[in-house]
Amino acid sequence: MKPQPDLKLLSTFLAVVNHGSMAEAAAALGYVPSAVSQHIAALERDMGIELLVRRPGSRLIVTAAGRSLAQAARTLFEATARFQDAADGIAHREIAELRVGAYPSAVSHLLPGVLSALESRDRGARIRLVIVETPEGLPRVKAGDLDLLIAYRYLPEDPPASSPEWAVTSLGFEPLVLVAGARPGRRPLELADCLGMGWTSGQPHNPDRRLLHRWAGELGIAPEVTLETEDLHSMLAMIRAGLAVGLIPVTLLGEETGPGEETGRPAVQRVALPAGSVPLHREVLAVSRPGIRPPVIDELVALLAEALKSIPSSYVEPA
Repeated sequence: MKPQPDLKLLSTFLAVVNHGSMAEAAAALGYVPSAVSQHIAALERDMGIELLVRRPGSRLIVTAAGRSLAQAARTLFEATARFQDAADGIAHREIAELRVGAYPSAVSHLLPGVLSALESRDRGARIRLVIVETPEGLPRVKAGDLDLLIAYRYLPEDPPASSPEWAVTSLGFEPLVLVAGARPGRRPLELADCLGMGWTSGQPHNPDRRLLHRWAGELGIAPEVTLETEDLHSMLAMIRAGLAVGLIPVTLLGEETGPGEETGRPAVQRVALPAGSVPLHREVLAVSRPGIRPPVIDELVALLAEALKSIPSSYVEPA
């Protein structure tokens, strides 16, 4: 027996079984009856077993082997049809699952609304979300482990930059605000009030730390970082406790309120900067592999860009 039956012969055989007649199968397939008979004979030779009992003057009988082959053939052709549908969808850039990496604050403050909006459009693609910082996410995009990375860039010279390894789309900017713990009933803090306080930022090699030092150098100050962490929520906890000041993305401050405060006062307050100080921000980027992207990625990127446009340009304390 051949290791793989001829699919054309198998298709003819299945038509004969379904129609119960070689003549009717021939008409359905557009063959002459003799061609159908030859196909069946060739298939039986390939299989090494009788599939149909055909005697003049009597109806066509499918043997036990023929019934088993017919069932297997139906399964094969159904699977082939499903494969063809999937292949056609892939050719039209339809995908079943999209793996998206994003930094933690994007997951907690930007993506929930965006993913809800995308889900309501019923695009069919399942989003598998991975929390990952930008430096760790970039190699995973290159390796194909992530289809899209929502990344940040604090300084223009920092990666990622467009290259043959990945495509980079700028989505917008998250303003950074210098904040300190709230002091109800006292005057707002100014930058000069913070020079003797502890500051919180990332590790010395981190982009937010380098941005802090570049900004501080332009202002002629030298902040002392006493809490080094990559976790913005840890930074906020220290700031709320009055133990540090730091530059925090506005997206994390929109709903800041003190724990159980009846007064509605914010848990953190914005530090007033000298007139003419350059506003700070971090750029939000979409990073993917080069080439044509599935439409669902483009939709997700567009929704994220719209979400960033709605972010206020500064943190304003409630009245």
